[in-house]
Amino acid sequence: MLSTFEELYGHHHEKELIDRIAESAGHRRVQVKRVIQQFLDEIVNELGRGNRLEFRDFGVFETKIRKARKAQNPKTLEPVAVPEKRTVKFKVGRLMKQKLGELTGAHIDDEAGDVREMPDTHEADEEESQEKSAGGQVQA
Repeated sequence: MLSTFEELYGHHHEKELIDRIAESAGHRRVQVKRVIQQFLDEIVNELGRGNRLEFRDFGVFETKIRKARKAQNPKTLEPVAVPEKRTVKFKVGRLMKQKLGELTGAHIDDEAGDVREMPDTHEADEEESQEKSAGGQVQA
């Protein structure tokens, strides 16, 4: 049985997309799968080297370093050191934003509204202090 999200937005797997591409391009499924996997591997390799990837009108992939910070375990209220980590950021391109807007009828943001920019360590410490004084808890 499909969940509400899947009923509304659909849920597709790699196999279904590969089958569709193979059929529309007139190529064997195994060839299409190989090319797509190689493409995805190259994206990962480039991001791993710290390179920014721009696919005109589709979007931009880039890695960002989230600096080490201090947080608080919400259960124990003990301070926790959160180590530096690398994350991948995707910014939607102009044409993708336009097409998704046409397909869904909804405004498409450049970036997810519920995801904020990664603060540097000083900003994270200030934010933590403000939330503690306001009675909130910072989660890692």
